[in-house]
Amino acid sequence: MADVIDEDLYNRTKALLEPGDVRLNGAIVHTEYGGQEDVKMMQATIDVGDVIAEHAGHDPTDCYVYSGNDDPNFSSNQHQGLTLEGDEFVWECQQLLRNGTFDVVIYYEASADHEAILEDVRDLGYEVTGVEGD
Repeated sequence: MADVIDEDLYNRTKALLEPGDVRLNGAIVHTEYGGQEDVKMMQATIDVGDVIAEHAGHDPTDCYVYSGNDDPNFSSNQHQGLTLEGDEFVWECQQLLRNGTFDVVIYYEASADHEAILEDVRDLGYEVTGVEGD
């Protein structure tokens, strides 16, 4: 666990990546956006999702964000990046307001280039903690 900003959030994210049908990696994107800056936080989510899509072999313009506002299986501030054709999973996230600012916990298939994703998210100007699944 190198450079972990929030150990509790790291451990909770790691638990989300437990082995299942699909191997996953994740990232915790730390923003400086406060609770009233939800539009900026959502744009950050979309920007990070585009980075993930690109490094997972998808054209970001061929993906969309499903927020599931009318889906009882989704909670508020939970979103998925899906492909336009076939609704294929690209990423999923939760946006968490912690200590006055938003963190975006986002996970994606482990086949995506994890290190390149983290580097590109940093290039967007965010602090990010990578979380690798088993």
